[in-house]
Amino acid sequence: MRYSYPCLIERDLDEARASGREAYSVTFRDVEPAITGARSWPEAVDMAGDCLGVALGFYVNDDQDLPLPSSPLHEEVMISVAPLVAAKLAVYAAMREQGMSRASLAERLEMDHESVGKLLDPRFRTHLTIVERALAVVGRALVVEDCPVAPPPEPVGVAAEA
Repeated sequence: MRYSYPCLIERDLDEARASGREAYSVTFRDVEPAITGARSWPEAVDMAGDCLGVALGFYVNDDQDLPLPSSPLHEEVMISVAPLVAAKLAVYAAMREQGMSRASLAERLEMDHESVGKLLDPRFRTHLTIVERALAVVGRALVVEDCPVAPPPEPVGVAAEA
């Protein structure tokens, strides 16, 4: 699965008026806890990916299914998590599909429970070889592919005033 979700990045007029600076709000309709803000369009795009990874980590920490990404609406841009985060989420999703517990994964990887917790948590850096081992245990493999990417277009709409 590709961990890329539609994101709405809007100019935040209330924050701009209050601070006197440019401001943007960032939301993901498929991942409700994923909300952040930024001072510029490029910063909003950068913050969106980090925000998405953290928010998806909440699902992992709460032992919930990851939300499926929907197709983007006209004003939305697709935002992906970092590759290492995607690999960790793939391990978690496969575990959920198979009904595998963290204890079972820990046993199969010959790791302690705390290390498996960090392996699955997108906030922690984990060596890629460990994540690849975990993917193999759940019957998955990591495939890396590159593709041309254009930067998301600057927003044309303005956030609605409250």
